[in-house]
Amino acid sequence: MYTAKDIAEDPHYQAREMLLTQQTRDGYSVTVPGVVPKMSGTPGGVRSSAPGLGDDTDAVLAEAGLTAEQIALLRSKGVIQ
Repeated sequence: MYTAKDIAEDPHYQAREMLLTQQTRDGYSVTVPGVVPKMSGTPGGVRSSAPGLGDDTDAVLAEAGLTAEQIALLRSKGVIQ
């Protein structure tokens, strides 16, 4: 059985770009899975890293109709980060 180490070192996986290195919003490098399937006409790609926990909370809750005061109350009670 292949381990994560085996996959990371496999020349075929490397040639197919099945493991990509991305920068987080905080500047850390992380390894993420490559895009599957590989299509020549419409190749996929990773355009940005995932947000950190809570990065988009205010925007999502505001879009859902909550006021800034309601969001602040949820944050003060530890319901959201």
